[in-house]
Amino acid sequence: MALATGTARPLLITHKGKGSVVIAAIHSGHELRPELQKIMQLDEAARLREEDPFTDAWICIADNFILPQRSRFEVDLNRTRDKAVYKTPQDAWGLNIWKTTPDREMIERSLEEYDAFYQQLGSFLDEMKKEYGRFVIYDLHTYNHRRDGPDAPPDDPLKNPEINVGTGTMDRNYWANVVDSFIRQLSEFDFLGRRLDVRENIKFQGGHFPRWIHQHYPDSACVLSIEIKKFFMDEWSGQGDPVQIQAIRQALSSTIPAVEHALETM
Repeated sequence: MALATGTARPLLITHKGKGSVVIAAIHSGHELRPELQKIMQLDEAARLREEDPFTDAWICIADNFILPQRSRFEVDLNRTRDKAVYKTPQDAWGLNIWKTTPDREMIERSLEEYDAFYQQLGSFLDEMKKEYGRFVIYDLHTYNHRRDGPDAPPDDPLKNPEINVGTGTMDRNYWANVVDSFIRQLSEFDFLGRRLDVRENIKFQGGHFPRWIHQHYPDSACVLSIEIKKFFMDEWSGQGDPVQIQAIRQALSSTIPAVEHALETM
């Protein structure tokens, strides 16, 4: 299903099929409305660096997915409504985003998209709850670890796991079996001859998107906020390693049977 607001361009694409696992890639979008493109200061590479490239390549691991099409620089669906539109550099990692600040009408149009997304999300999750009772959402993100430049040393790996599983917005005890099953399976996966560094709540604990879902579906929805360090790509050029991207897809896919079993035994 594609949802559009005020234009033929889709805001959101969702698909509901079989199974109790949903894949969401809410920061994979790169599109901007034309009126925002005209006043955008950032070039394509800088925007892409703060978006979550390749997360949309991993939604195919389940039959249910949530895939917004717009860039987080148009509206950030993982922030509260009052902070969903970046206005100043302080809102966005110190970046000078705009040639001129979006006017009130532009901001309102972006917030209309925000409201439409969460309305559609609620309808989608209502269907999942009705059919399965309990379900799991893989909230996929990527994060930078070479912010000082392409030739600078990477950030401290002790503080930057390859995969950070954020569970700070849920009732961790209630969903313990699901979370532990996911982390255990992912940690044991043979990733190109080695094991991935998978840790919980080291770098991120989860944003507004999982918090909203856990508030509205506390006993039905378990959102795993999965932040994958950009070890599989050059975060400055945007070039990805196809072998590692495919291996990450396989690693994530390998967790689904264990997660579904944990759900069934709750």
